[in-house]
Order: sequence, then C-alpha cells, then structure tokens
Amino acid sequence: MADLLVEQPREITISKTFPTKPKLKTKAKTPSKSPESKYWSSFKSHQISNLISSIPSIDFSPISPHQFSATNSASLTLFSSQTLSPNSTISFSDVVTSCSFRCDGSLIAASDLSGLIRVFDVKTRTPLRRLKSHARPVRFVKYPLLDKLHLVSGGDDSVVKYWDVAGESVVSDLYGHRDYARCGDCSPINGEIFVTGSYDHTVKLWDVRVDSKESVIEVNHGKPVEDVIFLPSGGMVATAGGNSLKIWDLIGGGKMVYSMESHNKTVTSICVGKVGKESGEEALQYRILSVALDGYMKVFDYAKMKVTHSMRFPAPLMSIGFSPDCMTRVIGSSNGIIFAGRRKGKEDVGESKSGNFWALGSAEEPQRRALRPTYFRYFHRSQGEKPNEGDHLIMRPKKVKLSEHDKLLKKFRHKEALVSVLSGKNPENVVAVMEEMVARRKLLKCVVNLDEEELGLLLGFLHKHSTMPRHSGLLMGLTKKVLEMRADDIRASDALKSHIRNLKRSVDEEIRIQHSLQEIQGIISPLLRIAGRR
Repeated sequence: MADLLVEQPREITISKTFPTKPKLKTKAKTPSKSPESKYWSSFKSHQISNLISSIPSIDFSPISPHQFSATNSASLTLFSSQTLSPNSTISFSDVVTSCSFRCDGSLIAASDLSGLIRVFDVKTRTPLRRLKSHARPVRFVKYPLLDKLHLVSGGDDSVVKYWDVAGESVVSDLYGHRDYARCGDCSPINGEIFVTGSYDHTVKLWDVRVDSKESVIEVNHGKPVEDVIFLPSGGMVATAGGNSLKIWDLIGGGKMVYSMESHNKTVTSICVGKVGKESGEEALQYRILSVALDGYMKVFDYAKMKVTHSMRFPAPLMSIGFSPDCMTRVIGSSNGIIFAGRRKGKEDVGESKSGNFWALGSAEEPQRRALRPTYFRYFHRSQGEKPNEGDHLIMRPKKVKLSEHDKLLKKFRHKEALVSVLSGKNPENVVAVMEEMVARRKLLKCVVNLDEEELGLLLGFLHKHSTMPRHSGLLMGLTKKVLEMRADDIRASDALKSHIRNLKRSVDEEIRIQHSLQEIQGIISPLLRIAGRR
C-alpha cells in the first residue's frame, strides 16, 4: 500500500525550439511575379541595331517558319524569326511606311510616301505589281486574311482603296474620312469586311458588298487614331489613339466595351498575342499588346479587363508584332533599333542539344544494361525520381540552428540574451528578443539589472533605432521606462548622459520631420480633392 502512495516520476517532454523572429516583418520591395508575367518575361531579349531610322511597321508571315518584315527608311528588310538575323532587303525610291504578308506567305505588299504600293515575291524579291492611285503618301496597306486577290490601303488623301492586285486596278474608292487615314485591319471571318482609323478621331467599318460605298459602322475614339485591329472573334475591334486603348463591340452596333489608359504618352501600335503555355489558367488565351512613345509595352487581358504585364524599353516605341507560333515578339523603336524577344521552345532545346550532328544522320542512344543486384547502380535506383501529383511526401526535418541569444533564451538567461543580441549588428534580432521577453514579462527586470556598460549598449541602440517607424511602437515605450527606472544611474555617469543627449537630438529631428510632412500633406490634400472632382 505504501508503494502505491509513492509518486511515480513523470516523463518530461521539451517542446520544439524555434529561433526568435520579429513579429513585424518588412514587406519585399518587389512583389512576386504572376505566372503570366513570368511567361512574358521568358522572351530572351535581343537588339537588332543595324537599321538607320524609325521602324513604323512590322508584320509576321502567317506561314511557318514565320519570318517577319520591318520597314525602315527606304528599305524593307525580312528577318528570320528563329535566328533574328536579316534574310534579305528590298530597296525603294522613297520612305517605306507599311508592309503586309499575303495569307499564304508567298507575297508581300509595301507602301511608301510617294503614294505607290508594290507587291513582291518573298523568295526571289521580284517586283510583281505596281499599284498607283493615291494622290498623297500611303500610310497603311493590308492583305485580307481570307483573300489572295485583293488589297486594302489608305493614306494622307483620306481615301480608302480596295484593290484588285492581279489587274492593278482599284475596285472601290471609299470616301468618308475627313483627315489622314492612318491604319486599317481586315476581318478574320470575312475577306470583304475591313476597318480603318483616321486622324479625324473616327473608326469606320466597311463592307465592299454595300452599293452605297459608305461605312457600315462608325465610332469616335476621341483622339487621332494611330492603330486599329480586329480581335480574333471578328465581332470586336481595338483602337489606339492618344494615351488610351479602347475596345468596341461591332455586333452591338459599335458600343464601347472598355477604355484602358495605362500609357503616359501616345499609343502608337497594337497587336494580338496568344499566351503559348500548354497548361495553366492563362494557356492559349489571347492578349492585346500595346506600345507607346513612353517606351512601355503593356499586355492587356481583355477578358478580365486588366493589364497583366508591363515592360520598359530605352526608346520611344513605334510598332509591335507577335508571331503566330507564340515564340517571337518584335518591337520597333523610333531610333532604328528593333527589340526582339525569342522564347525557348522544345524545337530550340532539341537543336541546342543536337548541335551540328543533324548533317551526320540520327544517332541512336546507347542501350543501358539491365540492373542486377551485382551492380552498384541497383542499390541507388529511383533515388532521382521526381514525385507525381498524387504522391504523399514525407519531408526530412531540417535541423534548426540556434544563435547565441536563442540558446540563452532557451536556458531562461534573459539578461545575458539581451546583452548578447545588443552586441550584434542586426536590429531585427534585438527587437525580436525584446518582443519575446515582453511576452515572458522579463524585459523591465533585465533593464533594472543592467550594469553601466550594458546600459550604454541599450541606450546606443535606442538612439539609432527608436525613431524607425516599424520599431518605434516598442522602442519609444521602452525608452520612457529606461529613463524612469535608471534616472539616478544616468545622472551619475557622463557616458550615459552623452547617450541621452544623442537620443534627444534624434527625437527632436524626427519631430521636425513629422511637422514638415504634415505641412506638405496640408498643401497636397486640397489639390487631390480638386483633381478627384474632374
């Protein structure tokens, strides 16, 4: 019976120890990138700088390997979209303003300031047709996506012309714009419907089957229109002019759907690009890419009506193009530099691995011998395998490394922990230890037991960091308690008095700064209210 009354020893379990960390963490300066932003940043940048003037027009061939053309000065240059190197150059007698590939990629049309439109064979660079009817410079020329026999053009004579390329004749002269016709695009669902934009602020939808030769729909952008494109559905168009990009619903009679004003200067060119990811929420979705004179390229998700990515370039931007295979992005600038971006795909990876061995034929991979228990590899098999989505992972626990002050806190030696962390150079650790000691209700007791040298360390820390906004809530309160509890010791020591004088100067300086900021806030707040009413 006596044995039963004897208290049995209990098993003591020590909880897991973690290093002290500050409760108020500073936020990262740069926010983490979204998956789509990472996709657009994956285009490896490459500059093509051997051109001599502004690049007003860029167009991609719809046929693989999707070479692209760029107009600069009195020449039209064709580039390879894989190597980004020039393939050929076609010379003109005047400045080239626009270019467009035919839907089969075999022909290219280009216009110049003399009012002439010329059609060339892409492979041989042979001039096939000369279309001359515009009285003033031609600003855009466009091949319909579903038509090989016709062209659309417009220029400074305010006339939009629909051409029969084979006969070198004009099928229709379309009048309606009261200023320069600067841009145009053809419908992706009907070769006889196209849209044009003008400096008279209007965008007009034309149908050549209409006998009256008048526009079917007209919308007012509100600023001189620099570029206009059809969206892939064919029922909506996007227009660029001023610092805004607007989307219009043609099926709804020309109703404006959204207006984006994220650029600071004139938007010069827009195009449609597709997110070429094979998986994820953004896979194979269309985006509007815009460039402006402020040097920014913006990616606009017109389904969610928001800008998903932005990129800065060191020059005003004039034109943009995106390849149909989603692998190449090309931007033309005002100083003759092309900012090209190429995304690394499976074909590029295969070419880089194979090197120049393609000329020697395909080489078979050496067959690996079957694993047997007599081989060393047998006992290390499957150790490099990556887990599947459905696998349950058991992570190996990482050994926690404790610093000196954490070890002292673990042993409940609070004063020594405070002195140890004050001797270091990391203010975040000092605040973390103080917060831990406040939770244990030991901080003020440690302050009372500090000797003169240790109290000097604490006052020096308070002088440097007590006015910092993220720590001031704790440290200013601690400063008041130190002055109250150790006033006699401070009066008796010249070194401590020096720390107090420095602390007083920093507090006075912070008060002066706060007063100045309040004065500035009082000046700015009425201006912000006035700006918000407009």
